[in-house]
Amino acid sequence: MSKAVPPRLLIINQYYWPGVEATANLLTQLAEDLADEFEVTVVTGELHGHLELPPREVRNGVSIVRVASLAYDRTQLSRRALNYVTFLATALLRGLVDRKPDVVICMTDPPIVGDVALLVARRFRVPLLVISEDVFPEIAVELKRLESRVLIGALRQLVRFYLTRTDRIVAIGDTMRDRLIDKGASADRIDVIPNWVDTTVLTPQPRDNEWARAQGLDGKFVVMHSGNVGHAQSLETLVLAATFLRDLEDVEIVIAGFGARHASIMALAERVEAPIRFLPYQPREVLSRSLSSADVHFVGLAPGLAGYVVPSRLHGIMAVGRPVIVAADRASEVSKVVSEVGCGVVLPPARPELVAGAIRELHARRGDLADFGAKARRYVETEADRRVAHERYRAVIRELLAA
Repeated sequence: MSKAVPPRLLIINQYYWPGVEATANLLTQLAEDLADEFEVTVVTGELHGHLELPPREVRNGVSIVRVASLAYDRTQLSRRALNYVTFLATALLRGLVDRKPDVVICMTDPPIVGDVALLVARRFRVPLLVISEDVFPEIAVELKRLESRVLIGALRQLVRFYLTRTDRIVAIGDTMRDRLIDKGASADRIDVIPNWVDTTVLTPQPRDNEWARAQGLDGKFVVMHSGNVGHAQSLETLVLAATFLRDLEDVEIVIAGFGARHASIMALAERVEAPIRFLPYQPREVLSRSLSSADVHFVGLAPGLAGYVVPSRLHGIMAVGRPVIVAADRASEVSKVVSEVGCGVVLPPARPELVAGAIRELHARRGDLADFGAKARRYVETEADRRVAHERYRAVIRELLAA
């Protein structure tokens, strides 16, 4: 008796392993876990700094197809747009001539990849699942990255086109779900599945660990931002907060990561003489130790972005059992989670004096930090673990296949 052929999933997203982007990491984990049950092909683009990668390879059960596309550094919006356009064009061509899938899946990176995925799904008359990692173009409008009314209007129509026609949408938070409904998505086609963390990989480590000692952080009270240094993270708030804390000689503020605003944030720190330590992205194999080296983590979100973007780094912080200072709108997912779990302090966005006050208070209450961290760890183990989220994705895909 011949073995049954597993259903085929075609996933389209510009970034995948070995990219450092959050979507690359999340999608890699999801695709590799789904490969236990499905035949999974990922169509992705070329990566800046990794142009030597082959156009096709199989990794951990996933067939990776890298289409020809520009791979400029993404710090300039014009170059990022060129990356997007070339990927969208070549991904569409590849998707249209590829073998028939049973389900097409895409993340929203780049933002209008849903239109490409919709065309591929309609070509083969199969369902489409869109995983919404952010809401575009509103996020760019709120950050004043897009100001052309014509371009904004065109992008809104392109996003609305696939949102109103896709078979299912996954939103990564309740506020984002509301935003998508406002944009025309059907409420009964949206599932809320928060992003996840692998709690077997990211685990609590001693505060004074090998990585901390190598960085000279032992004996310090460390406040850390670890992740993208972009426009949404509002890191100027943390930099300016540091200027209120000069009298606390053992406080060390660390920004570990890179992104579109890295140079400007470094320049701001130099201009205001803020004692900030800047470090590069840390390899995944040391993340447990690097994240655990902080006494408290900072998660900022620029005003007006609630529901348009959800900082994925929160779950990594919680997985290593560290408390969080959130500076974001109350309606944002990160504010809601930290408030409900009781694992940190929630403040309004863009208020550096309040962030400084929270750091000062936590510095004085070091004995309470372990309790905050324990609550955080318990939450991710039950609500935001990789296995929990991926089983929810499996359920959605099975429903699409059965429809």
